[in-house]
Amino acid sequence: MALSTPVSGLSLPWLVLLLLLEIPGAGAEEFQLLQPQDPVWVSAGETLTLTCSVTGHAPPGAVKWFKASGGGRQLVYAERGSFPRVTRAVSVSDTDFTIRISDTRPADAGTYHCVKFKKGLGADEEIRSGAGTAVTVSASPSAPSVSGPPSRAEPDTSVTFTCTSGGFSPRDITVTWLKNGTKLPAPQPRVLPEHESVSYNMSSTVGVSLTRGDVRSQLTCQIKHSTLPAPLRGTYNLSDALRVPPRLRVGTDPAAPVALNESVTFTCHAEGFYPKNASLTWLENGNETNLGKSSPLAENPDGTYTLQSSLEVKATEQRNQSMFTCQVVHDSQPPASASQMLTISQPPPEPSKDGPSPDGDQILFSSSALWIGLFLEKMLTAAFLLFLFLRSKE
Repeated sequence: MALSTPVSGLSLPWLVLLLLLEIPGAGAEEFQLLQPQDPVWVSAGETLTLTCSVTGHAPPGAVKWFKASGGGRQLVYAERGSFPRVTRAVSVSDTDFTIRISDTRPADAGTYHCVKFKKGLGADEEIRSGAGTAVTVSASPSAPSVSGPPSRAEPDTSVTFTCTSGGFSPRDITVTWLKNGTKLPAPQPRVLPEHESVSYNMSSTVGVSLTRGDVRSQLTCQIKHSTLPAPLRGTYNLSDALRVPPRLRVGTDPAAPVALNESVTFTCHAEGFYPKNASLTWLENGNETNLGKSSPLAENPDGTYTLQSSLEVKATEQRNQSMFTCQVVHDSQPPASASQMLTISQPPPEPSKDGPSPDGDQILFSSSALWIGLFLEKMLTAAFLLFLFLRSKE
């Protein structure tokens, strides 16, 4: 007996086969697109692996990778095109579409979707998309950079310093300011942008009151971040922001007053200044005179400098009561000065060996007290003679 009965000229098995061929996916495993949804964390510079596979009977067409979704999504990988940092984990496979992104950057953070397309007569048709894999790229902050004021400031002046760093993720960061190893009070750093972002930038400021002893002081900005095995530091030498004016003093050798026509040396000391660029000039009664003789620039133990200049002059009568001024120009600032007066002593005239001079006699007899004394002497003599005369008459 026959196992099949003809139906319209076809046996039953052939009809069943025809029906299976007409049903999509019939006789084959159902098509699936598998993309893990667990978030992925990767450090900047490392290689990111994104897994995607296709199972079952998939229609002809490409599998592509996109970052984000919707109209603003970005094509990350396709079989055709140039994607320098993106490669397939298995170059030739009809089921494994895993990709690797090398040298990851903060901008690579986002959600990635594996998408299956079906070939069409015109453009390919998207038929299925993975749920998406969220990727976070943690990036270390750049080395901190410390900047100071645009111009130098003098001691007892408060100066603001700024520390900057950028390109880090996540946004949490700690900043500590140190002066010669001692922690300074400072406000919290400002981290931008304030909204969620793939990477962030930091700016921190601190105020420092400068002192004369800060020539050798150092300011340090120290930052800590979850991606750093040890803190990063940026330094600033306070000498780059400091100007210490010179202390001026002028003296003479020998000390004033001096004898007429004696040689006198004026010495100018410009002490404890920074930076070292300074020049000394001499003025006599406000008029510039020769430059004098300068000694070599000397560095002091605290890092400041001392400059000395000497000026030798002859104590002539014309220079009596003359003012000698030492003028210093330091670091292109207005001149500072210190002065000393030249005083000549007047010794008494020596007596003449030939007796008093006519001029001396004239001076002697010009005294009114002397004339009064002579007059009284003559009056007493006359009275005494009169007394003797009257006595003899008796």
